[in-house]
Amino acid sequence: MRILGARGAAPYALLLLLATTAVAVTGPVAGAAGAPPSEDLITIRVLLRERVSTVSIRPLGAAAPTSIRAHRGALQLGDGSLQPRLVLAAPGPHELDGVPYRGSLEIVAGEGGLAVLNEVDLEAYVAGILLAEVYEGWGSAVLRAQAVATRTYALYRLERARDPLFHVRAGPVDQAYAGVRVESDAAWEAVHATRGEYLAWGGEPILAAYHAASGGRTASSREVWGRSLPYLVSFPVEGEHESPDTYWRAPFTGAEIGAALGSAGWSVGTVTELRVLERSVSGRVNRVRVKGRRGSATLTARQLRTALGPARLRSTLFEIRAQQGRYVFVGSGRGHGVGMSQWGAYAMAVRGAGYREILFHFYPGATVRHLEEALPASLSGASMGGAR
Repeated sequence: MRILGARGAAPYALLLLLATTAVAVTGPVAGAAGAPPSEDLITIRVLLRERVSTVSIRPLGAAAPTSIRAHRGALQLGDGSLQPRLVLAAPGPHELDGVPYRGSLEIVAGEGGLAVLNEVDLEAYVAGILLAEVYEGWGSAVLRAQAVATRTYALYRLERARDPLFHVRAGPVDQAYAGVRVESDAAWEAVHATRGEYLAWGGEPILAAYHAASGGRTASSREVWGRSLPYLVSFPVEGEHESPDTYWRAPFTGAEIGAALGSAGWSVGTVTELRVLERSVSGRVNRVRVKGRRGSATLTARQLRTALGPARLRSTLFEIRAQQGRYVFVGSGRGHGVGMSQWGAYAMAVRGAGYREILFHFYPGATVRHLEEALPASLSGASMGGAR
């Protein structure tokens, strides 16, 4: 539901390049129904954890998990031995903190702690996302549309990876990858039915942004990220009324807002005034002015949302009501609002739309291409077969 960008982790990348020792653990392929085909051309490297002090792993076939902790720039295993990195070889699945993941797991030590990466076939990656993003009961059209959007986003990020260690993060910065635990027959049906399909513009994968609910109108990429993309434009969305995010309220005290902004770098103190300065063409807030007992600041609504927490301030489509020292945000929608509205996609499916109709509606002008017909020109050898 949430899109834009991987950030670097240079200390981990440097250590990986210098590492010469690895422990490989192999085992048979798990015989789960819907297991991914072995002929996948593309793998993707997912950053599952970063800068953590301890992780628990259980390789395929192991009777019990093993705790690994960061110790002076290295991994300390359960027997006390030290390693610069540890590799649990594909195909898995192996468990990380009790969660199984297909493919290989790699634990790397760095100055900030441990990083854990999962290198996995593209189609298995898609299967490990679908039910973390949409409801299985929404039906095959929505699941298939989400599968194509998910695959497209992964390809877009793969060819633009900013860090030599990974392509995407697991979580709201990129996609909600949750591994084997969210796989199901319905999820794998959607993956197999759309296998290799991606959305393209000019022959290349698009930035297939998506979000939970638009609040009645999507936002353009320009108004949210300052970059105009012809397939990410603003238009009305019908049928989102069943979404729990159609109408929401988020009350904060002036002290709460001041403390949150202080933690984010704006030391204004307890807030005494908060007002909207500017809105975008889709009605979302662009900029706000904050006055407090120790100072004032002008910031973007995205900065304010990050500081107050996206779980409470669900979108930037809101009004602010001052009520006796409290500030009540009254809004609609969840997420950045760009691209496909998942609740809007569900509404279209209820009205009988197929998955391609949904995709062409939310990404106007994009076409569907297939990896087996022609790989995107940008996915050359360096991006194939798990290359970093």
